[in-house]
Amino acid sequence: MALAIMDTTTRYGVVSKALHWGMALLFVWQFSGAAARVFLEDTALESFLWGTHRTVGVTLMLLVLLRAVWALINTSRRPPSVSVMAKFGHLVLYGLMIAVPTIALIRQYGSGRALDVFGINLMPGFEGERIDWMVNLGGLLHGELGWALLALIVGHVVMAILHRKLTNHDVVSRMT
Repeated sequence: MALAIMDTTTRYGVVSKALHWGMALLFVWQFSGAAARVFLEDTALESFLWGTHRTVGVTLMLLVLLRAVWALINTSRRPPSVSVMAKFGHLVLYGLMIAVPTIALIRQYGSGRALDVFGINLMPGFEGERIDWMVNLGGLLHGELGWALLALIVGHVVMAILHRKLTNHDVVSRMT
């Protein structure tokens, strides 16, 4: 049986699945690094995982933008949401997946420090005083919204399992 590239009304296609599960793995990595930063400060594990935080964050942001475009292309083909709350939950997930790294990029720019990802200079940095409102915005919201995103991701996983076990909606099989 050939793998369907595009989504259908009953299952997600190979591109949607690859984006979903690839991003899931990157989120596990990203949140492991953040947890190590909080709970295992000044350890080799924290240093290793935290050292990739910016690179993985930029990668996730690019993938979520690609994923959003792919979702729009497939809007009429995709399996329907099981409820209004499921649709709302997915919209909030997408919103946070875009907002969290955007706020981090604003903070990075405001700090005046350069940002290199995979050897590519994304922000050259600048001399002079930092831009306080940008740095403060990141300090205030990036971490807190990141943890809120983690809570929503955990809720997403729990609801997928509950739908499979308690209802007629086996949503897991649509994405596997």
